[in-house]
Order: sequence, then structure tokens, then C-alpha cells
Amino acid sequence: MIEPGHNSISVRRQSQLIGLSRASLYYEPAEESAKNLLLMRLLDEQYTRTPFYGVLKMTAWLRENGHPVNCKRVRRLLRLMGLEAIYQKPRLSIPSPGHQVYPYLLRGMKVTRVNQVWSADITYIRLLAGFVYLVAIIDWYSRFVLSWEVSTTMESEFWASALTRSLQVARPEIFNTDQGSQFTSNAFTGILKDHEIAISMDGRGRALDNIFVERLWRSVKYEEVYLHDYQNTPQAIAGLGKYFRFYNGERLHQSLDYKTPEAVYRMSA
Repeated sequence: MIEPGHNSISVRRQSQLIGLSRASLYYEPAEESAKNLLLMRLLDEQYTRTPFYGVLKMTAWLRENGHPVNCKRVRRLLRLMGLEAIYQKPRLSIPSPGHQVYPYLLRGMKVTRVNQVWSADITYIRLLAGFVYLVAIIDWYSRFVLSWEVSTTMESEFWASALTRSLQVARPEIFNTDQGSQFTSNAFTGILKDHEIAISMDGRGRALDNIFVERLWRSVKYEEVYLHDYQNTPQAIAGLGKYFRFYNGERLHQSLDYKTPEAVYRMSA
């Protein structure tokens, strides 16, 4: 997306061209203290390196690096960021009332074609003076990112916009997510049921069940977000849009025999 004020194309038209909600351009960053924003930046980078670190290890790591914090503060910030350590642990929480959790359908399954399995996940994206959340939907076989969307709040149904746009492209046989409240909600599962798509959900604390999205987040963070300090949401949307175009259409994947996700997806669809 071209930055506002530097082109003759209207913001409405730019939003239409990249398939994003126009309202996303005017989101204000979520507010936190400068100290908490710094801690969140550090936690995000460390989680990307060591996603198996829980609250205690993250707290110890921050203290060792000159940030005296307690576990309560770290736990709140990790929850705010939507981060959870990757390891098997007891089921300590349950979905919201009325939300059904579906079984994990992919164990032992060989993914051999496009649109066999799609996945979705949400991650934290830092800004200079705040943060936003990013959702993306990816095809497992080709690694092709079908759609993405940005929001300042996890409570927003921004994932519904991304899901609706992706289903205008094609329809998967199975859709896999984690057990987050956004994905166990009747609104989300209802869309999948209406399209007769089988619903699969990871075990709690097992983000590696959704490993292709986790790899995508690592690429997004290291190759784009950490290299550019977005000042505001429009800059984040423009930068992410540019990166996803590169990721889909230019970035060669060794696992795809050095082809791009878009080439594999279009060739096989």
C-alpha cells in the first residue's frame, strides 16, 4: 500500500486493492506504559527465539538483562500479547461458555495437495508507541498466505474478515487453529460449518501442531517487523502488505523445491 498523502489513489481504493477493511487504516494503537511497551518488545523477540519459555523463565531472562519485574507482570503482558509457551501441560482453562473444542485431525496425516488443510493464527506486532494484532490464513501444502488482517484488539472480529476473503479464493477440506476464544467462537466455527469444512484444533500449549503458521510468524518477525520500527498502524499495514506480496510471490522455499508459495498454489489449485 502506498502511504496516504503521496499518491493519487484514494485510501478507499487502496484498501479495496489489497483486500483490507478500510477501518483498519484508522486503528489507534493500544495504550500501555512506555516501560510495558519496552518489556513487550523484549518478550516478543525472546519468544520468537525460545517459544518454549514459560512465565518463570521469561521473568528470569528479563531480570538477568537488567529489567527487575515480577511474574505477575510478565504473565499479564504475555497474555495481552497472546503468547503461550509451547509444551505439554495440564489443561488449566476451558473455552468460553457455549464454545466447543474440536479434536485435532492432522496427527499422522500426509498433506499432499493444496486446499487440503488451511490454518489460522494471531500474533502480536509491535509499533513504536503501541501494538496491533495480525491474523493470517495459510495453506499448509503450498505455504501460500491466502489472507491477513490487522486489529488493535483481540476482541475484534477481524479474523472473520480474513476468513471471508480467503473463502472467496477457495475452500479447504480441513481448517486447523488453536483453542483461542476467537477460533472456538460460534461466529468463527459457524462460518466453517456453513461451508462444510472439517474443524481441527490443536492441543492446549501445542503450538507446534500448527507449525506452518509458527514458521510464518518467525519469517514475518525476523524478515520484516524487527527490521522496521512501524510508527503507526498504516505503516504496519503497508509494510506487512509489501512483505506478504514478497513472501507469496518472490520468497523461495527450500521445502517447496525452491519455488514460491504462489507458484505452488496456482500450479496445484
